[in-house]
Amino acid sequence: MGNLRAKGPPVKRTGAAAQAVDGITDYIKRHRLKPGDPLPTETKLCEELGFSRSSVREAVRILSSLDVVEVRHGHGTYVGAMSLSPLVAGMVLRITLDSKNSLARLRDVVETRVALDLSMAEELVENFRDVDVEQLRELVCEMRAQFAAGKSFATEDRAFHSTLQSRISNVLIRELSDAFWQVHMDVLPLMEVSMPEDIEQTIEAHEALIDALSNKDVEQYRRVVTRHYAPLLRAIASHVPSPDTPESPTAP
Repeated sequence: MGNLRAKGPPVKRTGAAAQAVDGITDYIKRHRLKPGDPLPTETKLCEELGFSRSSVREAVRILSSLDVVEVRHGHGTYVGAMSLSPLVAGMVLRITLDSKNSLARLRDVVETRVALDLSMAEELVENFRDVDVEQLRELVCEMRAQFAAGKSFATEDRAFHSTLQSRISNVLIRELSDAFWQVHMDVLPLMEVSMPEDIEQTIEAHEALIDALSNKDVEQYRRVVTRHYAPLLRAIASHVPSPDTPESPTAP
């Protein structure tokens, strides 16, 4: 197999502020700084990197918006938690601005959530052996109470999935799963998709997921995952054609 690495030096950003962004990130990597570690003062960064104060200040602003650094006013600048919040914001904007295909992109997000949940089934069933699932059942009860009161149960839904994902060893899968949950929930209210009449089925599916864990049944868990998302996917499908559906020919 041939060498797959790109030839030549890496492409550097242009502009003083953009180059300062590269300089600060290189500094973090060279010094092996971790989230929460302090960065040098603005003055020292200027001296260390050879950029003007205004360029460094703008670079810090850019990196702060990406969660790479955290500015604590009155205390200094620290390495950030490197969250996926910028990814979420970017995806929400991308989907909502592409109004012609926004529902199809929302369907893609939901289908990605399904794929992630299915991929976690085996590990979850194994890791929930002999684990008390009472917290999960309490969250389902809270979902039912909110639904009966005509209120959103999004907070309880996120807590339910976060509790499940806490048993997954792959941190990135946990973070991606939560990120796609956020994209899904941020985009859905902006779309003209009426809530499915069988939305209560999603609550029942949460209970069934717990039962599958208690039964230590991976295939049962996967079947329930599919059932969990079915009402929403049906609602979206009623507004957007299937990806396999050819477009109608345009009349001459």
